[in-house]
Amino acid sequence: MNLFDIFRKKSEPPKPPSKWDLMWEMWAEGKIASPIADMMSYDSEVNNGGHAQYFFNTANCSDLDAAVRRILPALPEPLKGNLARAYEAFASQPEIDDDSNDDLFSECDDVFYENEQLLLDILEKHADGLTL
Repeated sequence: MNLFDIFRKKSEPPKPPSKWDLMWEMWAEGKIASPIADMMSYDSEVNNGGHAQYFFNTANCSDLDAAVRRILPALPEPLKGNLARAYEAFASQPEIDDDSNDDLFSECDDVFYENEQLLLDILEKHADGLTL
């Protein structure tokens, strides 16, 4: 042992990924089934830009109506009613870039953030069932 060995940082073996990390990796690879995959997208998009971003991005990449129909039965209140209210407003817009519902979307974003833990609890329960 060298005198300076006491100052060297000991390398630690890498930690295995958590079940939560594994779930997100599987989601990115398209290996998570709905409605969990749709709920993960919903959570991610709303956290990145609110309901408006979720609706625009999902509508541009897939069938928004089908995604919302898969999520709604799996969500607890008040998230279920909140998403239904926001989606109804979005679906009634004459044009996709209509900003007349911005105030409503902002209110729905607030309700989502206040109750997000309900959604996270569902996702964490699913993650707990995954095998590392």
